[in-house]
Amino acid sequence: MELCPFMSRRTFLKTSAATAVGATGLAAAGDDAPASSGVKLPRWYGFNLLEKFMLHQNARFLETDFAWMSEWGFNFVRLPMDYRCWTDPNDWTKFREDVLKEIDEAVAFGEKHRVHTCLNFHRAPGYTVAQPPEAKDLWQDEEAQRVCAMHWARFAERYKGIPNTRLSFNLFNEPGMVGPQVHRRVVERMVEAVRQHDPERLIICDGRLWGRTPPAELLDLKVAAATRGYDPMKLTHYKAEWVSGTDQYALPTYPLQDGEVLWNKEEMRRRLIAPWKELEAKGMPVMVGEFGAYNKTPHDVVLAWMRDLLELWKEAGWGWALWNLRGSFGVLDSARADTTCEDWRGHKLDRAMLDVLRAAIR
Repeated sequence: MELCPFMSRRTFLKTSAATAVGATGLAAAGDDAPASSGVKLPRWYGFNLLEKFMLHQNARFLETDFAWMSEWGFNFVRLPMDYRCWTDPNDWTKFREDVLKEIDEAVAFGEKHRVHTCLNFHRAPGYTVAQPPEAKDLWQDEEAQRVCAMHWARFAERYKGIPNTRLSFNLFNEPGMVGPQVHRRVVERMVEAVRQHDPERLIICDGRLWGRTPPAELLDLKVAAATRGYDPMKLTHYKAEWVSGTDQYALPTYPLQDGEVLWNKEEMRRRLIAPWKELEAKGMPVMVGEFGAYNKTPHDVVLAWMRDLLELWKEAGWGWALWNLRGSFGVLDSARADTTCEDWRGHKLDRAMLDVLRAAIR
């Protein structure tokens, strides 16, 4: 497939507008995305791409990823990014235009291949779930809030004119131990920074407590909400090296008995669906920004668990994005030791997992 050459900002915006007006693909799931006041999101389905997930990576996004997703029938990509990638290492208020152009390029790939692109600050000025922690605390520090708002304002100004059918913003990744009032105050400041430049931009906000708690405090801000699909953790993060204690987990099965809780489809419906349907009923649309299971969990267990979750999300009418496309949670190059992956265009493809995902979008 012919790859899209790197383009100037002016050409990018012209191409984006033309593609948005002329596109007839992506089915209804991509082309009916709402303005910021919408009451329902499309049923997106896709992947997270990690080229700018960490500063030490900071690579250009690959057009082949967008092309393959589209070829397989997917219509959504989330780009979890580290703000340090586009920031001067000595001044977090100064931007690197060369890196911002690489993000432009990714948005253009989405335009070309009719894949909705969601830009996320996985590490925002003042907040991250990753290591090392930020020096300043976004939830309490005025400078961090001011700088973070400046970054989102810059993105809003840069992408103004790209319709919500093609682009959305996901402000923060998984706010942790932050109370609803503080969360509301900081999110409102970011929303105002975006809407000062782009009043109708679709904004998605992760739930608190690492995406597990519905953010009802944001209801009147006219934003969408994102939950997660990582429960039960003893199944999804078995022997995950970055999570302390996971090497002590028992070999997962599914359904999984964890103390007095039997994690099966009905338990996931009760814990992971019902609270968010209540939020949705109050007017805040919901999607699943990340889900997946690490490559140490037995493959048959992952697929059985995944089928149940995907069925629940389909019943709920929610879209989702697997973490990740390429890597230890993904369908390409996962390095799983207990399944045979096929050789596919220079990669190792987990065909069984891909089939489960594709079955869920039909």
